[in-house]
Amino acid sequence: MKKYINKKETRPSIDGKFLKVSEERFYIKGVTYGTFAPDENNFQFPDLKTVDNDFQQMVKSGVNTVRTYTVPSKEILDLALLYDIKIMIGLPWEQHLTFLDTKTQENQIIKRVAEAASSCEKHPAILCYAIGNEIPASIVRWYGDKKISNFLHKLYKAVKKIDPEGLVTYVNFPTTEYLELPFLDFDCFNVYLETKEKLVKYLARLHNLTRDKPLVLAEIGLDSHRNGEEQQAEMLDWQIRTIFEKGCAGAFVFSWTDEWWRGGSWIEDWDFGLVDRDRNPKPALQVIGKVFTDVPFASERELPRISVVVCSYNGASTIRDTMEGLANLDYPNYEVIVINDGSTDATPNIAGEYEVRLISTENRGLSNARNTGMYEASGEIIAYIDDDAYPDSQWLKYLASAYMSSDHGGVGGPNITPAGDGPLADCVANSPGRPLHVLTTDELAEHIPGCNMTFRRAALLEINGFDPVYRSAGDDVDACWRIQQAGYTIGFHPSAFVWHHCRNSIKMYWKQQQGYGKAEALLEKKWPEKYNVFGHLTWTGRVYGNGLTQPLKTRKKRIFYGSQGTALFQSVYQPATGFFGVLPLMPEWYLWIAFLGIISLLGIEWSPLLWATPLLLLSIFVVFLQAGISASKAVFVSKPDTKFRKVKYWGLTTILHIVQPIARLKGRIKHGLTPWRGSIKQLRNLKIIFAKRTEKHWSESWKSTEDWLTEIRVNLEGLNNKVKSGKEFDRWDIRSRTGLFASVRSLLTIEEHGGEKQYLKLKRKLSVSRFGTLLWVALTSVAYLAFISQAYITAGLLILFSLILGLKILTDIVGSLASVRYAMKLLSVGIQEIIEEKPELVENQEVPITAIRSYPSIKWSEPTLNFRAFSDDQRNFE
Repeated sequence: MKKYINKKETRPSIDGKFLKVSEERFYIKGVTYGTFAPDENNFQFPDLKTVDNDFQQMVKSGVNTVRTYTVPSKEILDLALLYDIKIMIGLPWEQHLTFLDTKTQENQIIKRVAEAASSCEKHPAILCYAIGNEIPASIVRWYGDKKISNFLHKLYKAVKKIDPEGLVTYVNFPTTEYLELPFLDFDCFNVYLETKEKLVKYLARLHNLTRDKPLVLAEIGLDSHRNGEEQQAEMLDWQIRTIFEKGCAGAFVFSWTDEWWRGGSWIEDWDFGLVDRDRNPKPALQVIGKVFTDVPFASERELPRISVVVCSYNGASTIRDTMEGLANLDYPNYEVIVINDGSTDATPNIAGEYEVRLISTENRGLSNARNTGMYEASGEIIAYIDDDAYPDSQWLKYLASAYMSSDHGGVGGPNITPAGDGPLADCVANSPGRPLHVLTTDELAEHIPGCNMTFRRAALLEINGFDPVYRSAGDDVDACWRIQQAGYTIGFHPSAFVWHHCRNSIKMYWKQQQGYGKAEALLEKKWPEKYNVFGHLTWTGRVYGNGLTQPLKTRKKRIFYGSQGTALFQSVYQPATGFFGVLPLMPEWYLWIAFLGIISLLGIEWSPLLWATPLLLLSIFVVFLQAGISASKAVFVSKPDTKFRKVKYWGLTTILHIVQPIARLKGRIKHGLTPWRGSIKQLRNLKIIFAKRTEKHWSESWKSTEDWLTEIRVNLEGLNNKVKSGKEFDRWDIRSRTGLFASVRSLLTIEEHGGEKQYLKLKRKLSVSRFGTLLWVALTSVAYLAFISQAYITAGLLILFSLILGLKILTDIVGSLASVRYAMKLLSVGIQEIIEEKPELVENQEVPITAIRSYPSIKWSEPTLNFRAFSDDQRNFE
């Protein structure tokens, strides 16, 4: 028998969403083995000769991994090494009992698990250790998910202490999918779904639960006793192909043999094996032999041509990694186009060393560069990757798979931080502001980040590519929204990932986040309906990724257990955080801190204002507290191994959580996205406050009430209003506002005049914010008190604040009222008529931005929403 050498390089490790052995991608093509009846020594495996024959037959069928539920002997591990088989070792313990009733019982389990791992002697045949398998949902419900997760973490640390280089996992089940186990090296689930549609949907869900970690199906299969051997073979064929096509790191077929010992006896009425109890092959064994040869990708498929576009401006420090990654792509039909956007460093020289089409232009900004790549591309799909990212070798195959199985207009994937970029980059990866994807379902995206973004070329041309107004950021968000507006969907493939270098200096991070603030301001001008009244983007979907700052006040999560805990699929539901929980997360919270700081300083002159100091300290404390808590949840790629390094990484990440909103706020304010945004010119319509409350419109053509309200709503949204429709018990139809401190509730009635003629009447009711009014009264009153106390500096500043606030309230009132009037006027004058038939109205005519987006020759401006036509040459503005 072959002797083994315990070499570190033969041991598996994590490679993004997959595993690797000796720097080669390792796909798990496995079977489960056991459990078997115990012998006189309580050893639950067949004799060595039977194991040898089983392993031989497995290898012939393409099996490279075996999952055991008990700890194998050294001899069995040696046999596995001989046949180049990896073993997933189950470390058994009494998980079906209430095992946490006493501390003694808990410590005994931890000790036995550690001893079991130690007995394996870090054998090179080991794939990983499984510290548990399907803790029953009733047991988890009994103790609560947090207590179970904490205990599994203790088992994880006990095994890692014995074998630091060994991989550790836990095998979960849909009934406890809500367990949060971020410490695991990769995630495993046992899944028995017998229709392809359900399996595809659940795999997408599991990928989103596991995030950037590999996902392995630890048990799949079908009982041939009840369903027949042919049905078993047919189902395993599509199950395995689907699992690999959807980006899993592998799967184990349950099981190798029909032999199954459980609860002290043989199970005779279930036959899940690929071979029967006498080791006679079933049809399923031949099927998996072919399937394991084909996966992860069937070689006979004709793949679409893909053009990979890299846009770079002074990216010499990272673009070599990009070029190397693209050169090593495992894809038969692709081209690489590098757009050198006026770089002044060695970027074009480095790119020129590789087989790419290098196109150099003057510096015109990221969107222009991406458009150049779009026009030059020969592929039916265009894949964009940044010059500080590099792709996984199978990147294009997973993207192509997503396109070939759908009619998506675009497809994206995750971006993962590589190891070795240094402590600061690792901390930035766990800080807010990194590129993240937003999913509306487990399979559909609202946004995919530009570092890993692909589109059908025809769809991209249909929307005229990227808007040149976005020179460095924001273009990906805008393109995604316009693609969806054109009627396309955007898909997401969790295994089409790229490695993305994060900024490795605070200065670069600051500049990046400031640029994102600018992009937010530009997006808000073009897509006001996507932003709330505070000027913050409201995604329809859920944001996925690391680094999100956690609110201090969250609503308690709810777990769907089913009646008496009997639900087969038990999921966690996290209610949205309330307003006061979200408020400290906003960049504008720092403006509140600055305001309290000014008031506290004024207390030096007039002592009553010193009451603001405790509020100031509390507001600052909230920032540090939520930053510290968020940083404590970080999962670092480099895995700091000492307490000093852990504290160092935590402290640095905490600082970045504090710094990021300040940088973002600076970019937002500099480019006009402020809480006090709104044009003072709106006050020229001041007389509208005293005008009649009813707006009227005569129509020669009939429309339903719902259609009229929809049209009015679209017009209001285009006029930068935040709009909400009335509910069943409301005596109003539309509520609109242009700012924080005033809103208008509108009620529509329609007179029917025969001959499809209609007379619309829209009654508006103004509502002024009580908070804004009280704040204005408070500022004015305090200013008066300071004045009569002869604290003139304090009084002057407070009067200034009061005037600014009063003007803002008045502007919001006028703007909201005027918008309703303009929205009604636009029912009479169409956008096409304004542009083509009444050019004299082009200047100084307010029109809906949502309509303007249909006309690429129209430029929008903020805040009065005036527009003007301009030539294509003028479109390259910043």
